[in-house]
Amino acid sequence: MINLAEERVQSKDLENLVEEIFLNAGLDRKQALSITKHLVNANLRGVDSHGVSRVGIYTKRLEQGLVNREFNPIHSKETPVSLLIDAQNCSGIPIAHYGMKKAIQKAKKSGIGMVGIQNSNHCGMLADYTRIAVENDCIAIATTNAPSTMPPWGAKERFFGTNPISYGIPAGQEKDIIFDMATSKVARGKIILAEKRNQQIPLGWALSSEGTPTSDPKEAINGVVLPVGEHKGYGIAFLVECLSSLFTGAAYGPFIGDLYNNFIDKQNVGQFFLVMRADLFQDLDVFKHRIDQMIREIRALPLMEGVEKIYLPGEIEMENELDRRKNGIPLGKETVSEIVTLAQKYNIKESLIDQLVT
Repeated sequence: MINLAEERVQSKDLENLVEEIFLNAGLDRKQALSITKHLVNANLRGVDSHGVSRVGIYTKRLEQGLVNREFNPIHSKETPVSLLIDAQNCSGIPIAHYGMKKAIQKAKKSGIGMVGIQNSNHCGMLADYTRIAVENDCIAIATTNAPSTMPPWGAKERFFGTNPISYGIPAGQEKDIIFDMATSKVARGKIILAEKRNQQIPLGWALSSEGTPTSDPKEAINGVVLPVGEHKGYGIAFLVECLSSLFTGAAYGPFIGDLYNNFIDKQNVGQFFLVMRADLFQDLDVFKHRIDQMIREIRALPLMEGVEKIYLPGEIEMENELDRRKNGIPLGKETVSEIVTLAQKYNIKESLIDQLVT
């Protein structure tokens, strides 16, 4: 009945099934829908490492009581331009969406809004949050820390996480700018996905536990990922850690609960959002016109040999989304198998499974 070979899956069919999985895992519909749309959006953008391949670990932590199924955030400390939220150990994606919307509300009213979140969990793809700000004509910066997987440059023992950072800038007639990067050479989720698919990884992504370069994802998972740009990536990771954890009161570095390997402690991840109205210094139309002008000037620059197009930050992901919304999301057999197994475990209707893969 179910063919587990890789094929294109329609995003709506995928959403319907994944939402039911999270509902049966004990989340209310609002949280289930928030997580589902976020994960599928990651797949649509081509960020498969942060997509529905995470359903299994998210539900496992819910089942084991390591993540609070209830959504009852506490506003711990508030000013007209800032808010500190205690997530009460709820799922990271719903609380991050909530926090970004609060930051936008404050920015709309005061010009600038800052939100820090403590006692949170893995919040997925940061681009999903800066996108919301951009849609509200705001400039945004988002950071989150992560379990310790990356050494400071020069060390061979892990301390920082992959510590991603994202920014969003609204444009006018051109495409909005949405940038999202890990401060490691590669998001650790890509190494985990390669391990699931029995694929090798490029040399230079990670070191083994012995401190030597490796192309084996299993060795990389047990070892360390390396910072992008060596000392420069380390410097950005340091800033992300400070904003996400030391500033907010969340756990940092080695004290964060590991998403995949620690099934005793909560994560206590931290998130930080800074949102500014794009019309703070210039009229919005003027700002957007200038952004459009700069984008066009960048596109008009002479190309390097072998380069066919200059991409703007986040443009490749936008093109992926257009293609995958039209032609479906390619899912590997290991991801399909995991989702089908979870769906059967939660006694979800066969008709929903059949819509995913036939």
